[in-house]
Amino acid sequence: METKIIFEHTDTFGGESNYSWVNRMEYTGKNKSDLALVRAAKKFAGISGVRCRTESYGDMLALYPAGICQVVFIQWI
Repeated sequence: METKIIFEHTDTFGGESNYSWVNRMEYTGKNKSDLALVRAAKKFAGISGVRCRTESYGDMLALYPAGICQVVFIQWI
């Protein structure tokens, strides 16, 4: 089954997404595990190897890298 996923990488201000700049990428492919999607999103954002706090909102994951005022959202469409 094909899945459509959007990665969204932006900055934060006061811990909330700020959107003074944003990079988006759309991914369509086979179902992947959450871990595989997190790794792909971190690679897209250029933060591979950086520890992240992960928050799950049901249909979306948010990655908050340690020491960087940025966030990466993974959204299922």
